[in-house]
Amino acid sequence: MKLPSSQEETQVGSYFVANYPPFGSWKGELLPEAEAAVDRAREGAAPLGLYLHIPFCRKRCRFCYFRVYTDKSSRDVERYVAALAREVEIYRSRGTFASRPLEFAYFGGGTPSFLSERQLLGLAERLRRAVSWDGAREVTFECEPGTLTEGKVRAIREIAVTRLSLGVESFDDAVLEENGRAHRSGEVYRAYRWARDAGFAQVNVDLIAGMVGETRETWQHGVEETLALAPDSVTIYPMELPWNTIYARSVLEGTLQVPDWRTKREWIDHAFTELERAGYRISSAYTVVRGPECRFVYRDALWHGADMVGTGVASFSHLSGVHFQNVDGFEEYCAALEAGRLPLGRALAPTRRQLFIRELVLQLKLGRIEGPYFRAKFGVDVLEALAEPLRELAEEGLLELEEDGARLTREGLLRVDALLPLFFEPEHRGARYT
Repeated sequence: MKLPSSQEETQVGSYFVANYPPFGSWKGELLPEAEAAVDRAREGAAPLGLYLHIPFCRKRCRFCYFRVYTDKSSRDVERYVAALAREVEIYRSRGTFASRPLEFAYFGGGTPSFLSERQLLGLAERLRRAVSWDGAREVTFECEPGTLTEGKVRAIREIAVTRLSLGVESFDDAVLEENGRAHRSGEVYRAYRWARDAGFAQVNVDLIAGMVGETRETWQHGVEETLALAPDSVTIYPMELPWNTIYARSVLEGTLQVPDWRTKREWIDHAFTELERAGYRISSAYTVVRGPECRFVYRDALWHGADMVGTGVASFSHLSGVHFQNVDGFEEYCAALEAGRLPLGRALAPTRRQLFIRELVLQLKLGRIEGPYFRAKFGVDVLEALAEPLRELAEEGLLELEEDGARLTREGLLRVDALLPLFFEPEHRGARYT
Protein backbone atom coordinates (compact mmCIF):
# COMPACT_ATOMS: atom_id res chain seq x y z
CA MET A 1 0.00 0.00 0.00
CA LYS A 2 1.40 3.40 -0.99
CA LEU A 3 1.84 5.72 1.97
CA PRO A 4 -0.58 8.66 1.75
CA SER A 5 2.18 11.02 2.84
CA SER A 6 4.01 11.25 -0.48
CA GLN A 7 2.12 14.30 -1.77
CA GLU A 8 4.04 17.46 -0.88
CA GLU A 9 1.96 20.09 -2.67
CA THR A 10 -0.77 21.62 -0.51
CA GLN A 11 -3.90 20.55 -2.32
CA VAL A 12 -7.49 21.58 -1.73
CA GLY A 13 -9.19 19.32 0.79
CA SER A 14 -9.24 18.63 4.52
CA TYR A 15 -6.00 17.41 6.07
CA PHE A 16 -6.69 17.41 9.81
CA VAL A 17 -8.39 14.20 10.99
CA ALA A 18 -10.82 15.05 13.78
CA ASN A 19 -12.94 11.91 13.90
CA TYR A 20 -13.63 8.49 12.44
CA PRO A 21 -15.55 7.40 10.43
CA PRO A 22 -15.41 10.54 8.24
CA PHE A 23 -18.24 13.02 8.67
CA GLY A 24 -19.59 12.20 5.21
CA SER A 25 -20.77 8.87 6.65
CA TRP A 26 -23.16 10.58 9.07
CA LYS A 27 -26.80 10.59 7.91
CA GLY A 28 -30.03 12.32 8.83
CA GLU A 29 -31.95 9.05 8.75
CA LEU A 30 -29.81 7.77 11.63
CA LEU A 31 -30.99 10.45 14.08
CA PRO A 32 -33.08 7.95 16.12
CA GLU A 33 -29.72 6.52 17.25
CA ALA A 34 -28.75 9.96 18.53
CA GLU A 35 -32.06 10.50 20.34
CA ALA A 36 -31.64 7.13 22.04
CA ALA A 37 -28.09 8.03 23.10
CA VAL A 38 -29.26 11.33 24.61
CA ASP A 39 -31.81 9.47 26.75
CA ARG A 40 -29.53 6.61 27.74
CA ALA A 41 -28.38 6.86 31.35
CA ARG A 42 -24.61 6.43 31.55
CA GLU A 43 -23.71 7.74 34.96
CA GLY A 44 -20.13 7.02 35.88
CA ALA A 45 -19.35 5.14 32.67
CA ALA A 46 -17.24 7.81 30.96
CA PRO A 47 -16.07 11.38 31.54
CA LEU A 48 -18.52 14.00 30.28
CA GLY A 49 -17.65 17.29 28.64
CA LEU A 50 -19.54 20.26 27.22
CA TYR A 51 -18.62 22.18 24.07
CA LEU A 52 -20.25 25.58 23.42
CA HIS A 53 -19.97 26.99 19.90
CA ILE A 54 -19.98 30.78 19.60
CA PRO A 55 -20.11 31.26 15.81
CA PHE A 56 -19.51 35.01 15.48
CA CYS A 57 -16.39 36.73 14.12
CA ARG A 58 -15.40 40.27 13.19
CA LYS A 59 -14.04 38.97 9.87
CA ARG A 60 -13.87 35.61 8.10
CA CYS A 61 -10.28 34.45 7.67
CA ARG A 62 -9.49 33.42 4.12
CA PHE A 63 -8.51 29.94 5.31
CA CYS A 64 -11.54 29.45 7.59
CA TYR A 65 -13.96 26.58 6.98
CA PHE A 66 -15.95 26.71 10.22
CA ARG A 67 -19.61 27.69 10.54
CA VAL A 68 -19.17 31.35 11.48
CA TYR A 69 -21.07 34.58 10.87
CA THR A 70 -19.71 38.07 10.36
CA ASP A 71 -22.97 39.85 9.51
CA LYS A 72 -25.31 39.20 12.44
CA SER A 73 -27.00 42.03 14.32
CA SER A 74 -26.97 42.46 18.09
CA ARG A 75 -30.50 41.07 18.14
CA ASP A 76 -29.32 37.98 16.23
CA VAL A 77 -26.51 37.45 18.73
CA GLU A 78 -28.92 37.75 21.66
CA ARG A 79 -31.28 35.26 20.01
CA TYR A 80 -28.46 32.79 19.47
CA VAL A 81 -27.16 33.09 23.02
CA ALA A 82 -30.66 32.39 24.35
CA ALA A 83 -30.95 29.35 22.07
CA LEU A 84 -27.57 28.05 23.20
CA ALA A 85 -28.58 28.30 26.85
CA ARG A 86 -31.88 26.59 26.09
CA GLU A 87 -30.03 23.71 24.40
CA VAL A 88 -27.96 23.08 27.53
CA GLU A 89 -31.13 23.19 29.64
CA ILE A 90 -32.78 20.55 27.44
CA TYR A 91 -29.75 18.29 27.68
CA ARG A 92 -29.69 18.58 31.46
CA SER A 93 -33.22 17.16 31.53
CA ARG A 94 -32.27 14.12 29.44
CA GLY A 95 -30.87 10.81 30.69
CA THR A 96 -27.27 10.88 29.54
CA PHE A 97 -26.57 14.33 31.02
CA ALA A 98 -28.73 14.31 34.14
CA SER A 99 -26.73 14.32 37.39
CA ARG A 100 -23.38 13.68 35.68
CA PRO A 101 -20.57 16.11 36.58
CA LEU A 102 -18.58 17.84 33.87
CA GLU A 103 -14.97 16.82 33.39
CA PHE A 104 -14.35 19.74 31.03
CA ALA A 105 -16.06 22.62 29.26
CA TYR A 106 -14.87 24.37 26.11
CA PHE A 107 -16.02 27.70 24.63
CA GLY A 108 -15.01 27.50 20.96
CA GLY A 109 -15.74 29.34 17.76
CA GLY A 110 -15.92 31.33 15.78
CA THR A 111 -14.89 33.78 18.43
CA PRO A 112 -16.26 33.33 21.97
CA SER A 113 -14.62 36.63 22.94
CA PHE A 114 -16.84 38.34 20.33
CA LEU A 115 -19.53 38.42 23.02
CA SER A 116 -19.76 41.54 25.16
CA GLU A 117 -19.09 41.37 28.89
CA ARG A 118 -22.82 41.60 29.54
CA GLN A 119 -23.65 38.83 27.05
CA LEU A 120 -20.89 36.62 28.37
CA LEU A 121 -21.82 36.97 32.04
CA GLY A 122 -25.52 36.58 31.25
CA LEU A 123 -24.90 33.40 29.24
CA ALA A 124 -22.68 31.93 31.96
CA GLU A 125 -25.24 32.68 34.67
CA ARG A 126 -28.03 30.93 32.78
CA LEU A 127 -25.84 27.99 31.80
CA ARG A 128 -24.67 27.42 35.33
CA ARG A 129 -28.22 27.23 36.60
CA ALA A 130 -28.52 24.15 34.39
CA VAL A 131 -25.04 22.68 34.71
CA SER A 132 -22.08 23.68 36.86
CA TRP A 133 -18.50 23.48 35.67
CA ASP A 134 -17.09 24.58 39.03
CA GLY A 135 -15.73 21.09 39.62
CA ALA A 136 -14.45 20.58 36.06
CA ARG A 137 -10.77 19.83 35.61
CA GLU A 138 -10.54 22.31 32.72
CA VAL A 139 -12.59 25.17 31.24
CA THR A 140 -11.15 26.59 28.01
CA PHE A 141 -12.08 29.85 26.30
CA GLU A 142 -10.85 30.79 22.80
CA CYS A 143 -10.11 34.45 22.10
CA GLU A 144 -9.32 36.69 19.15
CA PRO A 145 -6.90 39.23 20.70
CA GLY A 146 -8.51 42.29 19.13
CA THR A 147 -11.90 41.55 20.71
CA LEU A 148 -10.54 41.69 24.25
CA THR A 149 -10.61 44.50 26.77
CA GLU A 150 -9.17 44.34 30.24
CA GLY A 151 -12.69 44.18 31.67
CA LYS A 152 -13.69 41.35 29.34
CA VAL A 153 -10.61 39.34 30.30
CA ARG A 154 -11.56 39.74 33.97
CA ALA A 155 -15.12 38.65 33.14
CA ILE A 156 -13.83 35.51 31.43
CA ARG A 157 -11.75 34.72 34.49
CA GLU A 158 -14.80 35.41 36.68
CA ILE A 159 -16.77 32.60 35.04
CA ALA A 160 -14.10 30.10 36.18
CA VAL A 161 -12.20 29.68 32.91
CA THR A 162 -8.90 27.91 33.57
CA ARG A 163 -7.26 28.09 30.15
CA LEU A 164 -7.36 31.18 27.94
CA SER A 165 -6.34 30.42 24.36
CA LEU A 166 -5.19 33.36 22.23
CA GLY A 167 -5.59 32.94 18.47
CA VAL A 168 -2.38 34.73 17.51
CA GLU A 169 -1.59 32.70 14.34
CA SER A 170 1.24 35.06 13.25
CA PHE A 171 3.16 37.98 14.70
CA ASP A 172 3.58 39.64 11.29
CA ASP A 173 0.94 42.28 10.55
CA ALA A 174 1.25 41.92 6.77
CA VAL A 175 0.62 38.18 7.05
CA LEU A 176 -2.35 38.76 9.35
CA GLU A 177 -3.79 41.29 6.89
CA GLU A 178 -3.30 39.04 3.86
CA ASN A 179 -4.99 36.07 5.53
CA GLY A 180 -8.00 38.07 6.67
CA ARG A 181 -7.27 38.10 10.39
CA ALA A 182 -9.01 40.92 12.26
CA HIS A 183 -6.34 41.57 14.89
CA ARG A 184 -2.79 42.93 14.69
CA SER A 185 0.32 42.03 16.66
CA GLY A 186 0.09 45.00 19.05
CA GLU A 187 -3.24 43.66 20.31
CA VAL A 188 -1.60 40.31 21.07
CA TYR A 189 0.89 41.80 23.53
CA ARG A 190 -1.81 43.84 25.24
CA ALA A 191 -4.20 40.88 25.53
CA TYR A 192 -1.45 38.61 26.81
CA ARG A 193 -0.55 41.09 29.57
CA TRP A 194 -4.19 41.30 30.65
CA ALA A 195 -4.44 37.50 30.69
CA ARG A 196 -1.39 37.18 32.91
CA ASP A 197 -2.65 39.88 35.25
CA ALA A 198 -6.00 38.07 35.53
CA GLY A 199 -4.28 34.94 36.82
CA PHE A 200 -5.46 32.18 34.46
CA ALA A 201 -4.01 28.79 35.33
CA GLN A 202 -2.96 28.30 31.70
CA VAL A 203 -2.49 30.74 28.84
CA ASN A 204 -2.13 29.17 25.40
CA VAL A 205 -0.91 30.78 22.18
CA ASP A 206 -2.08 29.43 18.79
CA LEU A 207 0.14 29.66 15.71
CA ILE A 208 -0.45 28.54 12.11
CA ALA A 209 2.46 27.37 9.99
CA GLY A 210 2.23 28.14 6.29
CA MET A 211 -0.12 31.10 6.15
CA VAL A 212 -0.10 32.96 2.86
CA GLY A 213 2.75 35.48 2.83
CA GLU A 214 4.65 33.84 5.66
CA THR A 215 8.38 33.43 5.06
CA ARG A 216 11.07 31.57 6.93
CA GLU A 217 12.16 34.89 8.45
CA THR A 218 8.69 35.96 9.60
CA TRP A 219 8.03 32.48 10.99
CA GLN A 220 11.26 32.44 12.97
CA HIS A 221 10.47 35.93 14.27
CA GLY A 222 7.07 34.63 15.42
CA VAL A 223 8.72 31.78 17.28
CA GLU A 224 11.05 34.25 18.99
CA GLU A 225 8.12 36.45 20.00
CA THR A 226 6.27 33.43 21.36
CA LEU A 227 9.30 32.47 23.44
CA ALA A 228 9.51 36.02 24.77
CA LEU A 229 5.89 35.85 25.95
CA ALA A 230 6.55 32.47 27.61
CA PRO A 231 2.99 31.08 27.48
CA ASP A 232 2.18 27.90 29.37
CA SER A 233 1.45 26.07 26.12
CA VAL A 234 1.71 26.63 22.38
CA THR A 235 -0.51 25.07 19.75
CA ILE A 236 0.78 24.97 16.16
CA TYR A 237 -1.30 23.81 13.21
CA PRO A 238 -0.14 23.54 9.60
CA MET A 239 -2.47 25.51 7.33
CA GLU A 240 -4.75 23.35 5.22
CA LEU A 241 -7.15 24.28 2.41
CA PRO A 242 -10.59 22.74 3.03
CA TRP A 243 -13.00 23.03 0.14
CA ASN A 244 -15.25 25.80 1.43
CA THR A 245 -12.58 28.45 1.98
CA ILE A 246 -11.72 31.62 0.09
CA TYR A 247 -8.15 30.45 -0.46
CA ALA A 248 -9.30 27.07 -1.80
CA ARG A 249 -11.11 28.81 -4.65
CA SER A 250 -8.00 30.85 -5.46
CA VAL A 251 -5.79 27.74 -5.53
CA LEU A 252 -8.24 25.91 -7.79
CA GLU A 253 -8.31 28.93 -10.12
CA GLY A 254 -4.50 28.93 -10.24
CA THR A 255 -4.19 32.44 -8.81
CA LEU A 256 -2.58 31.51 -5.48
CA GLN A 257 0.30 29.38 -4.27
CA VAL A 258 0.72 28.38 -0.65
CA PRO A 259 3.69 26.83 1.17
CA ASP A 260 4.04 23.09 0.57
CA TRP A 261 3.91 20.43 3.26
CA ARG A 262 7.68 20.00 3.43
CA THR A 263 8.07 23.70 4.22
CA LYS A 264 5.34 23.62 6.85
CA ARG A 265 6.87 20.59 8.53
CA GLU A 266 10.28 22.28 8.58
CA TRP A 267 8.78 25.38 10.21
CA ILE A 268 6.91 23.39 12.85
CA ASP A 269 10.05 21.35 13.54
CA HIS A 270 12.01 24.58 13.99
CA ALA A 271 9.39 25.84 16.46
CA PHE A 272 9.38 22.56 18.37
CA THR A 273 13.17 22.57 18.56
CA GLU A 274 13.38 26.13 19.86
CA LEU A 275 10.59 25.57 22.36
CA GLU A 276 12.21 22.36 23.61
CA ARG A 277 15.45 24.27 24.15
CA ALA A 278 13.48 26.70 26.31
CA GLY A 279 12.15 23.91 28.52
CA TYR A 280 8.89 22.97 26.81
CA ARG A 281 7.99 19.37 26.02
CA ILE A 282 6.09 18.06 23.02
CA SER A 283 2.59 16.99 24.08
CA SER A 284 1.14 16.07 20.68
CA ALA A 285 1.69 16.66 16.98
CA TYR A 286 0.39 20.21 17.50
CA THR A 287 1.22 21.18 21.09
CA VAL A 288 4.06 21.92 23.44
CA VAL A 289 3.62 22.53 27.15
CA ARG A 290 5.65 23.88 30.05
CA GLY A 291 5.74 22.10 33.39
CA PRO A 292 4.30 18.74 34.50
CA GLU A 293 1.01 20.32 35.61
CA CYS A 294 0.19 21.69 32.14
CA ARG A 295 -2.43 19.47 30.45
CA PHE A 296 -5.01 19.47 27.66
CA VAL A 297 -7.88 17.72 29.44
CA TYR A 298 -10.38 18.39 26.62
CA ARG A 299 -8.10 16.83 24.01
CA ASP A 300 -7.02 13.83 26.04
CA ALA A 301 -10.55 13.00 27.19
CA LEU A 302 -11.99 13.13 23.67
CA TRP A 303 -9.14 11.09 22.22
CA HIS A 304 -9.79 8.41 24.84
CA GLY A 305 -13.51 8.06 24.11
CA ALA A 306 -15.09 10.53 26.54
CA ASP A 307 -18.68 11.61 26.11
CA MET A 308 -19.11 15.18 24.90
CA VAL A 309 -22.24 17.21 24.27
CA GLY A 310 -21.57 19.72 21.51
CA THR A 311 -23.97 22.66 21.64
CA GLY A 312 -24.42 25.44 19.12
CA VAL A 313 -24.98 25.55 15.38
CA ALA A 314 -23.24 22.70 13.48
CA SER A 315 -21.58 21.33 16.64
CA PHE A 316 -20.55 17.69 16.99
CA SER A 317 -21.40 15.38 19.89
CA HIS A 318 -20.17 11.96 20.98
CA LEU A 319 -22.45 10.16 23.46
CA SER A 320 -22.64 6.51 24.48
CA GLY A 321 -20.77 5.45 21.36
CA VAL A 322 -22.98 7.48 18.98
CA HIS A 323 -21.78 10.44 16.89
CA PHE A 324 -24.14 13.24 15.88
CA GLN A 325 -24.10 16.81 14.61
CA ASN A 326 -26.47 19.75 15.01
CA VAL A 327 -28.12 21.41 12.03
CA ASP A 328 -25.78 23.87 10.31
CA GLY A 329 -28.15 26.77 9.61
CA PHE A 330 -28.61 29.73 11.97
CA GLU A 331 -32.37 30.04 11.52
CA GLU A 332 -32.97 26.29 11.67
CA TYR A 333 -30.89 25.99 14.83
CA CYS A 334 -32.59 28.84 16.69
CA ALA A 335 -36.10 27.87 15.57
CA ALA A 336 -35.70 24.28 16.79
CA LEU A 337 -34.71 25.38 20.27
CA GLU A 338 -37.38 28.05 20.43
CA ALA A 339 -39.82 25.21 19.78
CA GLY A 340 -38.25 23.18 22.59
CA ARG A 341 -36.49 20.62 20.35
CA LEU A 342 -32.85 19.60 20.16
CA PRO A 343 -31.49 20.83 16.80
CA LEU A 344 -30.04 17.49 15.65
CA GLY A 345 -29.08 17.17 11.99
CA ARG A 346 -27.27 13.87 11.27
CA ALA A 347 -25.82 10.92 13.15
CA LEU A 348 -23.84 7.71 13.01
CA ALA A 349 -23.65 4.69 15.32
CA PRO A 350 -20.14 3.35 14.66
CA THR A 351 -19.30 -0.31 14.96
CA ARG A 352 -16.99 -1.42 17.76
CA ARG A 353 -14.22 -1.78 15.19
CA GLN A 354 -14.78 1.82 14.07
CA LEU A 355 -14.68 3.09 17.66
CA PHE A 356 -11.38 1.26 18.07
CA ILE A 357 -9.97 2.88 14.90
CA ARG A 358 -11.22 6.28 16.02
CA GLU A 359 -9.37 6.15 19.32
CA LEU A 360 -6.28 4.64 17.73
CA VAL A 361 -5.84 7.34 15.06
CA LEU A 362 -6.61 10.16 17.48
CA GLN A 363 -4.22 8.85 20.12
CA LEU A 364 -1.51 8.38 17.49
CA LYS A 365 -1.46 12.19 17.33
CA LEU A 366 0.07 11.98 20.81
CA GLY A 367 2.98 10.21 19.15
CA ARG A 368 2.47 6.70 20.46
CA ILE A 369 0.21 3.65 20.60
CA GLU A 370 -0.16 1.99 24.00
CA GLY A 371 -0.87 -1.71 23.50
CA PRO A 372 -2.26 -2.40 27.00
CA TYR A 373 -4.86 0.37 26.66
CA PHE A 374 -6.41 -1.06 23.49
CA ARG A 375 -6.21 -4.63 24.73
CA ALA A 376 -8.06 -3.71 27.94
CA LYS A 377 -10.72 -1.54 26.30
CA PHE A 378 -11.33 -3.25 22.95
CA GLY A 379 -9.75 -6.68 23.35
CA VAL A 380 -7.47 -5.93 20.38
CA ASP A 381 -3.77 -6.71 20.09
CA VAL A 382 -2.69 -3.60 18.16
CA LEU A 383 0.61 -5.00 16.91
CA GLU A 384 -1.16 -8.06 15.50
CA ALA A 385 -4.31 -6.41 14.16
CA LEU A 386 -2.43 -3.55 12.45
CA ALA A 387 0.76 -5.37 11.54
CA GLU A 388 0.81 -4.29 7.87
CA PRO A 389 0.42 -0.51 8.23
CA LEU A 390 2.71 -0.44 11.27
CA ARG A 391 5.37 -2.34 9.33
CA GLU A 392 5.08 0.08 6.39
CA LEU A 393 5.50 3.09 8.63
CA ALA A 394 8.46 1.49 10.38
CA GLU A 395 10.15 0.74 7.04
CA GLU A 396 9.72 4.40 6.05
CA GLY A 397 11.37 5.55 9.29
CA LEU A 398 8.15 7.17 10.50
CA LEU A 399 7.48 4.83 13.41
CA GLU A 400 9.40 2.58 15.80
CA LEU A 401 7.86 -0.68 17.00
CA GLU A 402 8.16 -1.37 20.72
CA GLU A 403 7.54 -4.41 22.88
CA ASP A 404 3.87 -3.58 23.47
CA GLY A 405 3.08 -0.64 21.25
CA ALA A 406 4.65 1.80 18.83
CA ARG A 407 6.06 5.31 18.82
CA LEU A 408 6.21 7.81 15.98
CA THR A 409 9.55 9.30 15.05
CA ARG A 410 9.81 13.08 14.89
CA GLU A 411 9.19 12.97 11.12
CA GLY A 412 6.19 10.68 11.64
CA LEU A 413 4.73 13.01 14.25
CA LEU A 414 5.11 16.02 11.95
CA ARG A 415 3.11 14.31 9.19
CA VAL A 416 0.74 12.24 11.34
CA ASP A 417 -2.58 13.34 9.78
CA ALA A 418 -1.40 12.24 6.35
CA LEU A 419 -0.57 8.79 7.76
CA LEU A 420 -3.81 8.09 9.60
CA PRO A 421 -5.84 6.89 6.56
CA LEU A 422 -3.57 3.82 6.50
CA PHE A 423 -5.57 2.61 9.51
CA PHE A 424 -9.00 3.38 8.05
CA GLU A 425 -11.33 0.70 6.72
CA PRO A 426 -10.95 0.37 2.92
CA GLU A 427 -14.24 2.12 2.14
CA HIS A 428 -13.11 5.25 3.99
CA ARG A 429 -9.63 5.64 2.50
CA GLY A 430 -9.63 8.51 0.05
CA ALA A 431 -13.10 9.65 1.09
CA ARG A 432 -13.74 13.36 1.21
CA TYR A 433 -13.32 13.92 4.92
CA THR A 434 -16.04 16.47 5.61
